[in-house]
Amino acid sequence: MDAEAAVRHIVQWMADYLDHTALDGWVVGVSGGIDSAVTSTLAALTGRPTTVLRMPIHQAVDQDQRGADHIAWLESQHEHVTSCVVDLTASFDGLSDALASSADGPFGGLALANARARLRMTTLYAVAAEKGALVAGTGNKVEDFGVGFYTKYGDGGVDLSPIADLFKSEVYAVGRALGIGEAILRAAPTDGLWGDDRTDEDQLGASYDELEWAMEQVAKGRSTAEFEAASRAAEVMRIYHKHHSANLHKMNPIPVCEVPSSLFGPRQN
Repeated sequence: MDAEAAVRHIVQWMADYLDHTALDGWVVGVSGGIDSAVTSTLAALTGRPTTVLRMPIHQAVDQDQRGADHIAWLESQHEHVTSCVVDLTASFDGLSDALASSADGPFGGLALANARARLRMTTLYAVAAEKGALVAGTGNKVEDFGVGFYTKYGDGGVDLSPIADLFKSEVYAVGRALGIGEAILRAAPTDGLWGDDRTDEDQLGASYDELEWAMEQVAKGRSTAEFEAASRAAEVMRIYHKHHSANLHKMNPIPVCEVPSSLFGPRQN
């Protein structure tokens, strides 16, 4: 891909979108990963007020430091970029304790991992409301439209998605064109929701390169049965379809029960 042309296109698209709203600026959560680094930099390049947030929750030191370093770099390059740190650890611990003591407890695992993402979403929108800004999402194409690797109403709760048409490999290409720091470019992708060192590949069972390949095979109309059953290719296809099917409820519009008009009397539209 022509990464520099992609940067110009996305930045202009974001600016044009903002011009058609009553708002002025962006709020972006920065995690220390490539997706949030790219999205926050694209937002800054629009020239509009951009607020970037670190929202640690029992965060690994290296993850949080990468985020802090990226924010410092952004602020040094763009005078309209401001930042804040909202430590959500105590809020998360309080929620965890409340859930654990409830009649339906104990809670843990994925439920609490998703709670981290939802606390961050709530924080981003609180800041956006104060700033009169939009929340820019950080999901890429594989996450948002392939395997649904995001939290419903967590990191999936955004106002617009600047990089959701980019495969992960393309996000890296754009990141290099933007001058994103080497520490972020080299770091293994992780959602940082578990309080340990597990990567996205650990959770998904396949790398982003493999999942991109699977998405391309599906787009070409190829099925898992076309690959040798015991091969890695077939396994990756199975992994892709498993996640895609399980997470369609995130990727599809919320279903609405349409009640037949015959069941109503006169109604106003």
